[in-house]
Amino acid sequence: MQAALLKKARIVLADDLVVDLVLWRVPQPVPPCAHPYKYRLALVHRGECVLRYDNERGKGDHRHLGGQETPYTFSDVDQLVADFHTDVRRYRDAYRDD
Repeated sequence: MQAALLKKARIVLADDLVVDLVLWRVPQPVPPCAHPYKYRLALVHRGECVLRYDNERGKGDHRHLGGQETPYTFSDVDQLVADFHTDVRRYRDAYRDD
């Protein structure tokens, strides 16, 4: 099995706010992950990535927010996307008047 692109999207939320989503199903999990997905979900505000969920070799599933990297517990793709969108809403609420 080859890697299969499941989703790739760029969503413009505002002139200065963009969501980039990339999700692959991969033949082998990306160590140390146990699931068969490689992903990057990012929120970019004024050209700066302010929120990102991703998994990379050696780090596994994690989230970047406010300059901090924290582990993320992956359960399935739908929950990953839902959790990301929840954080996007929180960010937009916090910076609505900015």
